[in-house]
Amino acid sequence: QVQLVESGGGLVQPGGSLRLSCEISGFTFDTYAIAWFRQAPGKEREEITCINMSDGSTDSTAAAKGRFTISRDNAKNTVFLQMNNLKPEDTAVYYCATEYYRGASGCSLANGGMVYWGKGTLVTVSS
Repeated sequence: QVQLVESGGGLVQPGGSLRLSCEISGFTFDTYAIAWFRQAPGKEREEITCINMSDGSTDSTAAAKGRFTISRDNAKNTVFLQMNNLKPEDTAVYYCATEYYRGASGCSLANGGMVYWGKGTLVTVSS
């Protein structure tokens, strides 16, 4: 059973930084990808960025570029989302998710294609 557990959320002032973690368990192979999404109050879930655990290839949306960086630590079965220069509009619950099998390269940001989701971690950007 695949499980994803997010951590690292909290309250941060505008302009600050946070690093979210997604701890992964239950995979018996490394040809999969992890994606980050977020959902702000009253809004639809939004895709941010993803990474392939096998070759480290990534993809990002406009929401991530320039401020958010995804990385992985295969030894710790963990994916990180480094968020810099945070803005109040970044306030949301952040989720990691996986399609389960992806292959040795590439990743998907298709919301509907994700099979497993974490429970999320809340990020609040406020002064």
